[in-house]
Amino acid sequence: MSKPQKKGQPLKLRAAPRRPTERPAEPNPSQANASPAAEPSAYQETLPEPQQGQPSRPPQRSERSERPASQKPRPTGPTDDKRPRSKPTRDAPVYDTHQANLRLFFALKVPPEVAEQLGAAQKNLRGNWRSVRADQLHVTLAYLPGVDPAKIDALKKLGEQVAAQTAPLSLKLRGTGYFPNEGSPRVWFVKVEAEGLEELAAALRLGLTELGVDTDNLAFKAHITLARKKGAAPRLPPKIFDLGWDAGAVTLYRSHLQKTGPIYENLAMFKLRGEFRATIMSSAESTPDITADIASAPSQLDLPTDLSPEDTP
Repeated sequence: MSKPQKKGQPLKLRAAPRRPTERPAEPNPSQANASPAAEPSAYQETLPEPQQGQPSRPPQRSERSERPASQKPRPTGPTDDKRPRSKPTRDAPVYDTHQANLRLFFALKVPPEVAEQLGAAQKNLRGNWRSVRADQLHVTLAYLPGVDPAKIDALKKLGEQVAAQTAPLSLKLRGTGYFPNEGSPRVWFVKVEAEGLEELAAALRLGLTELGVDTDNLAFKAHITLARKKGAAPRLPPKIFDLGWDAGAVTLYRSHLQKTGPIYENLAMFKLRGEFRATIMSSAESTPDITADIASAPSQLDLPTDLSPEDTP
């Protein structure tokens, strides 16, 4: 029996008796030589033993077990491959000449020395006048607003035939004018004169009719367009030029419409070498006499009122 505690003495606590620690079971000598694969792995699940009447299931593989590199699943989603890839190459656009009609015209090119002096007069324009570039100045002989590209070869042959029977022309520049002459003008031009110039234009237009190529069906008035107007702009006083040149070739041009104005492409050039009267006489029976019409034509160059500035090459 424990002794009773006296009053005033502190309470003494006794520690609980220690329990004997359990020792791990010693290995069975009969299992000492057993294969270590028979022991469960630390990363494998211990499956319950199957009950009677139920088939035993094979142990499942651990998710952490490694697979051979050849059996690793490949990613099926989008990858973050940021390597630069070559852009697909595009071939240069090929122009199909059998899908769109072309804007063409026959003309006499103004030589650089004459164009330079006309350019000096263009500098006096003010307002919304847009001058024609010096290398684009010309005298239109026949304007073809819509030509089937398949007929270009026939047009070149026509140019060769007419030029072979036409002698070089001596052109003279005259005074300037406006179209329309009254109201707000849209075109500023200079008149051109030459012996045989009207006959040359008539021979080309006759050949175009035989080829079935439409022209603008307007009377021929020889002129050089110096500027086109795109808004309000003042007129310049009339100016007379004492200029001229000998034209020795006819050019077939193609017109490309641009926002800044048409650009003319030289398709072919035909040298004038021969006499023009032979062509006129051979067509006298089917062609009316144009000499009287030219003689009675007014000296003032009147361009048609239904022709826009873009349609005057």
